Amino acid sequence: MTAQPEVPDGAPAIELRGISKAFGPVQANKGIDLRVSRGTIHGIIGENGAGKSTLMSILYGFYRPDSGEILIGGNPITITDSQTAIRAGIGMVFQHFKLVQNFTVLENVILGAEDGRLLRPSLSRARGELKRLASEYELQVDPDALVEDLSVGHQQRVEILKALYRQADILILDEPTGVLTPAEADHLFRILRGLRDEGKTIILITHKLREIMEITDNVSVMRRGEMVASVTTSETSPTQLAELMVGRKVLLRVEKAPAQPGAPVLEVRGLRMVDAAGVERLRGIDLDIRAGEVLGIAGVAGNGQTQLLEILGGYPEAGAKIEGALRLKGQPLPLTGSDAGARRKAGIGHVPEDRQVEGLIMDFSAWENVAFGYHDAPEFQSGWLMDQSAIRADAQAKIEHFDVRPPNPELAAKNFSGGNQQKIVVAREVERNPDLLLIGQPTRGVDIGAIEFIHKRIIALRDAGKAVLLVSVELDEIMALADRIAVMFDGRIMGERLPEEATTADLGCLMAGIEPGTIAPQDAIPPAALHVPAEGA
Repeated sequence: MTAQPEVPDGAPAIELRGISKAFGPVQANKGIDLRVSRGTIHGIIGENGAGKSTLMSILYGFYRPDSGEILIGGNPITITDSQTAIRAGIGMVFQHFKLVQNFTVLENVILGAEDGRLLRPSLSRARGELKRLASEYELQVDPDALVEDLSVGHQQRVEILKALYRQADILILDEPTGVLTPAEADHLFRILRGLRDEGKTIILITHKLREIMEITDNVSVMRRGEMVASVTTSETSPTQLAELMVGRKVLLRVEKAPAQPGAPVLEVRGLRMVDAAGVERLRGIDLDIRAGEVLGIAGVAGNGQTQLLEILGGYPEAGAKIEGALRLKGQPLPLTGSDAGARRKAGIGHVPEDRQVEGLIMDFSAWENVAFGYHDAPEFQSGWLMDQSAIRADAQAKIEHFDVRPPNPELAAKNFSGGNQQKIVVAREVERNPDLLLIGQPTRGVDIGAIEFIHKRIIALRDAGKAVLLVSVELDEIMALADRIAVMFDGRIMGERLPEEATTADLGCLMAGIEPGTIAPQDAIPPAALHVPAEGA
């Protein structure tokens, strides 16, 4: 492993001076100055499109700044690529994983950090080191599993292990808890504190103010490409930070009237699913989702929520065996043979969990993505052809309504930040006013202002008498939005709770497959218990 450069006493671990970066007419960073002290956890927050990820991508060598200077340990450095950054002691865990899907975990970990031309010695040494890291940090994952067979949560662990394997002195984490339960996030924070206490410097990019207040020593706030404040975390508050991020006062809670549930819109009975590999993913799911109600599904990623949404959305895994019965508004709904388009025509909207894989075609423009699934709507037709001007106008209106940045429907989806990509998908589905909205991880990677807006739109749908099935790994989100909470573990519904009667400990037990009250409260949510076996295990 390459020796890491030393940081002289008194010098900041990182100093950025006047960093600017533009992508065509879009100014992502404008004269950014930033100092990060050695041996601290430094948070960077801001709305989607504020320039946080661009700034960190410059530091990691993915982009070259148009102007400005980078100093590591007080010494100027030109970072031309990620290998230069790694040699300078910088590691990064991206929000959207940088993994080779058809490589094993072990191969991904050593990729770019091989000892020489022969892979066998590298793999052998990495296997032992990976085992040590997994044991020490409770990040268990099968080193021989293919990444494409892993749940999103397990892929997150691989990214963290990659950074730890490279022994970075400076570790950048971009939204690292997006697929973790609160207990797992707390466990990650213990790891980060331990790394900080060993002298490591950590930069945490997150939209979650709870995380900022809990884990960081200092926090910097970006807004529209500029650095607007840097403060000591203990001297600020979530309300102040939210206002700095958005430039206005933000409501940090969901205001809603009591639900007025009506008749079931969707009835699920005895739903079972065995995937193409023979693994049982759903084990007899019974659910009723009523008009005027939000039913929240809580659980650790990888416990069947994804398969449930895919079946209800009309695109189950190829080769899967599915049993059970569905009824939509009192009428039978086919388990198979009915695609997502037919589901939409029946009144089902769907915001999938993975916006980049299932929600968008990344190389297509925003206006094209806004129309996907609804391109044959009457208002988009002109004789035998689609009316592109009508589609563009519709996309522009949705982009403005949801404050997508930059507000340019001609840009490809891949050129928007993750949070703005999410806004495009949510706008497409919610604005169609479906009878039933299936929504998976609605605010993953979304800033505080957009979270407020998306939450209001979900509640507005509920109040208009629509049914909402919400799947989220964010317990705070489930507790705030849901009128009933069902907890999934290992393909089963472990129990249902009313939000006003539920506690984090109670839900955490159910998420870990533990019946509340069977063990002492202090032992209810051990971190290892929340780790799901590798897919296919």
